[in-house]
Amino acid sequence: MNVLQAILLGIVQGATEFIPVSSTAHMVLVMKIMQLESRLTPEQITATMAVVQLGTLVAVLLYFSRELLAIARSFLGRRHPGGGLFRDRRMATYMIVGTIPVAIVGIAFKPLIEGALTKNLVVIGASMVGVGLLLLLAEATGTRRRGEASLTALDAFVIGLAQVLALVPGSSRSGTTLMAALFLGIKRETGARFSFLLSIPAIAASGLLELVTLREGLAGVGWGSVIVATIVAAVVGFASIEFLLRFLRRHSTGVFVAYRVVVGGLILGLVAFRVLAPASQF
Repeated sequence: MNVLQAILLGIVQGATEFIPVSSTAHMVLVMKIMQLESRLTPEQITATMAVVQLGTLVAVLLYFSRELLAIARSFLGRRHPGGGLFRDRRMATYMIVGTIPVAIVGIAFKPLIEGALTKNLVVIGASMVGVGLLLLLAEATGTRRRGEASLTALDAFVIGLAQVLALVPGSSRSGTTLMAALFLGIKRETGARFSFLLSIPAIAASGLLELVTLREGLAGVGWGSVIVATIVAAVVGFASIEFLLRFLRRHSTGVFVAYRVVVGGLILGLVAFRVLAPASQF
């Protein structure tokens, strides 16, 4: 993988990780267009995607550094000026509770999750459309009256269950968790903020695990390119978080729903007319 390809992958990862359009779907498509599938093994592809995702982890840590520092201070018994759930020790508990479902399923089905089936374009296209329609239903039925003060451990667990769906490519971690939050009557921005914080353990675990277990395979990809892609993903990811939070204060997720349905339908159509092979060689 050359530097230009790495920069493009970093931009795609950073731009789509937090916006509810599925980073995996876009990464798979871009890698396919760049024909990386013919030069890298399935393990190298999976490892590259997971490690580049660590760049977006850095973006979350930097963006929410004050909240995370406040949570840490609360565990030491120090009050933080301003208060609020996002600066409270309860948030750490909610993050743990919300991570349990994806941790269990991720470990239990690791071979399937990393296998070729999860890179199948039919699966990706169907997930793009399906979750998009569910997000539309959540927008239509959710009350969006509940702010951060109303969040409970049960809410965290339900949103965590929805995060399990993100293990299916095309679903989108931010899309599934935001969808669950809307179904629970939570405000869009509050749901998005919790979704971002909830992504920290999952992204860290998957990225670091791949970094440790497949570090030799990554050497074949090119460490320099992987590092460049990760840095670019961090910068673009930070801007993506800021954009989405500002956007959701005044707008619905309708534009993302439309995008998901159109792109997902296009993928399925291209596969149906044999323009694209349904099963990627990743």
